[in-house]
Amino acid sequence: MSAVPADAAVDAVTARACTVPTDAPESDGTLEWDATTIVVVTVTAEGVTGLGYTYCDAAAARLVDGLLADVLRGRDALDVGGAWAAMWQAIRNLGQSGIAAMAVSALDIALWDLKARLLGVPLVVALDATHEAVPAYGSGGFCSYSDHRLGHQLSGWAESGFRAVKIKVGRRPDLDEHRVRVARQAIGPDVALYVDANGALTRGEARRWAQLYARRDVRWFEEPVSSDDVDGLRAVRDATTGGVEIAAGEYGWALPHFRHLLDAGAVDCLQADVTRCGGITGFRRVAALADAYGVDLSAHCAPQVSAHAACSVWHPRHVEWFHDHVRIERLLFDGCLDPVAGRLTPDRERPGHGLALDEVAAERWAA
Repeated sequence: MSAVPADAAVDAVTARACTVPTDAPESDGTLEWDATTIVVVTVTAEGVTGLGYTYCDAAAARLVDGLLADVLRGRDALDVGGAWAAMWQAIRNLGQSGIAAMAVSALDIALWDLKARLLGVPLVVALDATHEAVPAYGSGGFCSYSDHRLGHQLSGWAESGFRAVKIKVGRRPDLDEHRVRVARQAIGPDVALYVDANGALTRGEARRWAQLYARRDVRWFEEPVSSDDVDGLRAVRDATTGGVEIAAGEYGWALPHFRHLLDAGAVDCLQADVTRCGGITGFRRVAALADAYGVDLSAHCAPQVSAHAACSVWHPRHVEWFHDHVRIERLLFDGCLDPVAGRLTPDRERPGHGLALDEVAAERWAA
């Protein structure tokens, strides 16, 4: 561990957006897309740079370069909690959600990475992590996929050691039972099958599908209705049988959203996205709330950062190994983790989260 100057102050903050085309057209229950934008930020102090990111519109980069950079410059680089609170206060009049929350999330990740690098320790050590590794589940199975592509993707994950995989449903409900059969044939009887409707269904439809999924040995039904419909999620949960868990929370920005889900008994497993919910600081706050209700927390997407964040909380269920984000992170960053037997283990030999931006790749896809 290296000595850190007492006056290690933030002296530079940067942001850039990259838009990376998908490797094929993709869709879920409510959206279609052919590219994904990632906003990458850096925070520098004493010649050391921390890196963070969020999956968001390029507008977040402008917010980082302007208002939030002004908040951070000159602050103690080791005081991540103080910086988080100052950024959260600064976006009060912008609305502490959406693009503003995602910009704060990216910077909080970068600040934690910077702190760990200044201390000369891995991020999981700086976070006083309670776990060496965290399970991951394969996630993709887009509604736009052919049966062949769906089966190939899922069987690949199963063969590599994942114990659970997830597919998208809800765009063409008339095809979903068939797609579930294709998925089960691809993964065999011993791998858990999850489905995600992205809020595409009505309450009545979701209850009927929950009952069907129970008969098809589906273990996880994510966002059967919108996460904003807390009563609807509870109604679907009450109607489920056969071990199907209801999950939601990926669109939560701040603690009240997560508390409403938990107060209502709307979920069996809570989700949070480290690139949306206030970064690692926000993720850990959500985890403490989930602990108070005796509910596990699952990390949504952004697997390279989520692995570190999830290892730092008491009751992580798993990390989502999301096809799009896995591909983008491997294209843009050096030092990416690879799952072994379906688990992600943060590298304890490299300072920070271990990621470094590939400048050539970033320039290629600059937005």
